[in-house]
Amino acid sequence: MAPVPTPPAQPDDTPDAYVGLTAEAAERRARARGWRTVRALPPGAIITMEYLAGRINFEVDHAVVTRCWVG
Repeated sequence: MAPVPTPPAQPDDTPDAYVGLTAEAAERRARARGWRTVRALPPGAIITMEYLAGRINFEVDHAVVTRCWVG
């Protein structure tokens, strides 16, 4: 059996710290902290639930981050 791959390390970051930032400021901060993929979504967007290491997700309403999660 093949070994289970080790996912790459994610940035040491706190997703809650992005809530309240503008979408533009949140993206700049996330990229500066090492997130490979930054995804901004409107409230209620339908998305798949696959986990992707190195990705940070923002729910953005009226250009402000209202929710943030990784994966």
